[in-house]
Amino acid sequence: MRTRIKLCGFQTEDTVRAATRAGADAIGFVFYPPSPRNVDVVRAGQLARCLGAWQTPVALFVNPQLELVQSVIAEIPNVLLQFHGDESPEFCESFQRPFMKAVRMKPGVDLIAESVKFYSAQAILVDSWSEAYGGTGHTFDWSLLPKAGELKQALVLSGGLDECNVAQAIAGLQPYGVDVSSGIESARGVKCIEKIEKFCMAVQKADAGLL
Repeated sequence: MRTRIKLCGFQTEDTVRAATRAGADAIGFVFYPPSPRNVDVVRAGQLARCLGAWQTPVALFVNPQLELVQSVIAEIPNVLLQFHGDESPEFCESFQRPFMKAVRMKPGVDLIAESVKFYSAQAILVDSWSEAYGGTGHTFDWSLLPKAGELKQALVLSGGLDECNVAQAIAGLQPYGVDVSSGIESARGVKCIEKIEKFCMAVQKADAGLL
């Protein structure tokens, strides 16, 4: 099975286009003002129009206002929603659109229970625990995750991935997809085209059994 690739936190056309050329399946835009990767709605719409026909724009929110989510949907009609905060299942479902729910992992977090709670999610994205809601650049203890296939939803692995460890993650966990942000940056919030290319190549080689 091919591992899907989601790259997140884009703010410029050249890096979005580099990601599409490298083979990314999804490109994420962050709508969370405290993040250095935050982008406004109109700008995100411009960037989303750089994607290829088979690539998915993803909107990342952290405890957003209803109006913000609605404005993003209006600007990017084919967007996949990603809720990375403490949103309720009812809130996530209220937009009647496909969504992913992020779960920040640490000892004591029951991922199977979260999967049941957010049964209508298209995927569960697992990330490192952080009070700042992601973007730490640190991995978490992968042994906290259930075995592949135990979740109802697709499992997307995030948290501290880069071109050096993503093959190990794919071999050990067999996730549906992998998600990276800080691991493809030259500085916090600044995407690096070379790292984008190396990350995507590492995933593709891992799938082909070349790493």
